[in-house]
Amino acid sequence: MSLPADAVMALDTFQAAAGWEQRARLLMQWGDRLPALSDVDKVDANRVHGCESQVWLVGSLNDGHWQFAASSDARLIRGLVALLLARVNGLSADELRQVDLPEWFNQLGLSRQLSPSRSNGLNAVLQRMNELAG
Repeated sequence: MSLPADAVMALDTFQAAAGWEQRARLLMQWGDRLPALSDVDKVDANRVHGCESQVWLVGSLNDGHWQFAASSDARLIRGLVALLLARVNGLSADELRQVDLPEWFNQLGLSRQLSPSRSNGLNAVLQRMNELAG
């Protein structure tokens, strides 16, 4: 399965990082670049339950391809969510169901950043995406 352009860019950037500290900085930068969600979208209906931090997610279907937007009150989680969005935006519902979250973060060299609770939270975000995609 081919990767969305943003995912390819993320992989190139993170795999070129010199070490853990540089990847951690990149993670924060990705989070900072995440477009802000409007307060209208930050409602309980869009909140992803199962995350320790607050995460909101909205999605829309354009010509059979899903586009998601998300935000979090935690900077590190914003970075991880931004990288998840890079991986999934533009996918069809079928492709979305095939996304392997641990493998994606492993390829980025960020597995050690995924504590069990963060991993569960990101899985909850991906699960919510799949629910929205029906």
